[in-house]
Order: sequence, then C-alpha cells, then structure tokens
Amino acid sequence: MKKYIDFLIKGIYAGILISMGGIAYLAIPDKIVGSFIFSFGLLTVCIYSFNLYTGKVGYLLFNKFNYVLELLISLIGNFLGTFIVGNLIRLTRFKDYITVAKNIVNTKLNDNLLSIFILAIFCGMIMYIAVNNYKKCQDVIGKYIGIFMGIMAFILCGFEHCVANMFYFSIAGVFSFKVFYYLLIMILGNTLGSIIIAFYDKKYNLKPIGESKK
Repeated sequence: MKKYIDFLIKGIYAGILISMGGIAYLAIPDKIVGSFIFSFGLLTVCIYSFNLYTGKVGYLLFNKFNYVLELLISLIGNFLGTFIVGNLIRLTRFKDYITVAKNIVNTKLNDNLLSIFILAIFCGMIMYIAVNNYKKCQDVIGKYIGIFMGIMAFILCGFEHCVANMFYFSIAGVFSFKVFYYLLIMILGNTLGSIIIAFYDKKYNLKPIGESKK
C-alpha cells in the first residue's frame, strides 16, 4: 500500500510542477519565451523523479503488467496536482491568467476529436523522446537540450498534452462531461504516441543526443 501512496504523491508533485510551467506560460506574452520557461516543469519532474504520466507511459513496453496500476495512480495524482494549483491561482490576483487560459481551453474544445487525438499522438512522441534522452544521455548539456527542445516543440506546434491541459481546464474553471471526454482522447493519444517511439526504442535502442550508435 505504501508504494501506491508514494506513486500518488509523486504524481501530485508532478502535476504541481507542470502547473508551475503552465502559469509561467500564461504569464509571458511571447510564446517562444513562455514555452522555454514552461520547460521548468518537465525538467524538475525529471530531476526529482516525480511521476508524470506522459513521461512514464512509454515504458509500459519495458515493464510487467502491474506497471499499468502505477500509471493510473500517477495520472490521478497528476490531475489532483493540476486541479489544486489551478484552483488556488483562481483565488489570487492573477485574473488575467484565467482569461488567457479560457481562450486556450475554448480553442481545444472547439476542435474535433480526430484533430485532438492526432495532436496528442505527436505530443506523446515528443515527451517520450525528451524524457528518454534525459534518462540515457551522459552529457549534461544533451540531457537539458532534449527537455527544453521537446517542451518548446510541442507547445509551439500546438500539440496536446493531457496533464498540461488538466491545468488549463482547472485554472479556467471549465469542467463538464465534454472536458473529461476530450481529456480521455488526449490521454489515449499521448499514450499511443509515446508507445510508438518506445516500440522503436525497445527494438533498436535509441541513442541520446550527441551519441552515435555503435
């Protein structure tokens, strides 16, 4: 039981840190700078080994079936972390952030499900590559380049990250059956995208940035 509580706590912390990156993104008008600072979220998740669903789901191929439970508990923790931060920010003076978040949320909810699913797949691919590079790369600079480039890429491209979107929905105060349905599609897309790259990694052993295959 203790290990499952640990999974949940690490998932909550991951959700909180991704939310911190999201707050920075909402606060900075320049998208390039905002996406760069957003990287703080994933960077700290990796440094402290917190449980971020999108950073862990690809490793389903490398683990036993009970790993699924760890993923589900981590995902619940991620939601709780983003929900807590989003609603706490709603109680502060940062009202402008709520307006920006609502615009982001409206764009997502006005999109069709196939589009959301495809964009989530691409995000899942990037997330696995970024996290896996951090785990494998022996070069310190290469580790961090992978994180920053990965986060900036998915944000600037407009790809769908389920946990980041949990935060946007929370701070916008928008929750409905449609929201949870869209989140489910994002989760499935992120999962598939991550597994697609993980499958290649399992078969051919992806090499980190700056390291050639022997």
